[in-house]
Amino acid sequence: MSEPTLDILGIGNAIVDVLARAADAFLAAEGLEKGGMRLIGAEEAEGLYGRMGPGIESSGGSAGNTCAVAAALGARVGFLGKVAEDALGRVFAHDIRAAGVHFPTAPLAGDAPTARCLILVTPDAQRTMNTYLGACVAFSPADVDPAEVGRAKVTYLEGYLFDPPAAQEAFRAAARAAHAAGRQVALSLSDAFCVERHRDAFRQLVREEVDILFANESEITALYGTDFEAAAAEAAREVALAALTRSEKGSLILAGGERHAVAAAPADVVDTTGAGDAYAAGFLAALTRGLALPECGRWGSIAAAEVISHFGARPQADLQALVAAVPGNHPVSSVLG
Repeated sequence: MSEPTLDILGIGNAIVDVLARAADAFLAAEGLEKGGMRLIGAEEAEGLYGRMGPGIESSGGSAGNTCAVAAALGARVGFLGKVAEDALGRVFAHDIRAAGVHFPTAPLAGDAPTARCLILVTPDAQRTMNTYLGACVAFSPADVDPAEVGRAKVTYLEGYLFDPPAAQEAFRAAARAAHAAGRQVALSLSDAFCVERHRDAFRQLVREEVDILFANESEITALYGTDFEAAAAEAAREVALAALTRSEKGSLILAGGERHAVAAAPADVVDTTGAGDAYAAGFLAALTRGLALPECGRWGSIAAAEVISHFGARPQADLQALVAAVPGNHPVSSVLG
């Protein structure tokens, strides 16, 4: 088996994010449920874009954000995701490559435009996402190059990509290629509403293909249909490693008989967009360096704290310096009986 030349290969929706501040009254007037992600069509995307306030546009997407943060932490990173051969597609490709991420996926020609996510951030820092998938729906097993997958220590799958029908096939193709090369497969559940739409398919994927599972409290309880502790126990039985985030309560890491509770890093919360993406990035960047699980959780917490301290989901501070400067948080560890 050849040595990996990438630490992480992300697979997900290639999306340009448009972030704008919004009052709760605006969400109510638009009939939007705070804190969730919903899929919208091209016409609704145009209408909402016209009614929302001034926005900041940047390359995004959940796995794309994870890849950019991991690269900022010094990891060797690649990303597979579909953009169109249009202006926004060129912006996405430039931005992710400028972040130090290998991006080999060929653009979609002459069809749907590049995806965009309209993100409304309310005064409590909650983000409500409205996503037009555009070219993303064309991502298929044909875009999963086994050679690219085989290069990476960990192939990281974004749960949001599960909505387009061909994506589920692409996930399985990627998982098969990773395991054939002796690599690991990680999955982020991404969103509780997405989990509820595809619970049975997610459960099967987790049982059969996933080595490392990332989820927040609402996502893991949606997956197993029970309370957090019972859901965590189920996850520990089904995957080799689970990293479960709980906002200000920190995170819980479960691996075999190990259980590590890691504190959240302190932060002045401005915008929670990308918090889970950044946590996964920090965790995987540390894990692929061979660091201990509590240290992986610490890296994840620091990356998440940096991202939520400002507007936007990409880091603005030197994450490598932050990881080196912030002392360990003395995670609570135990061995389960």
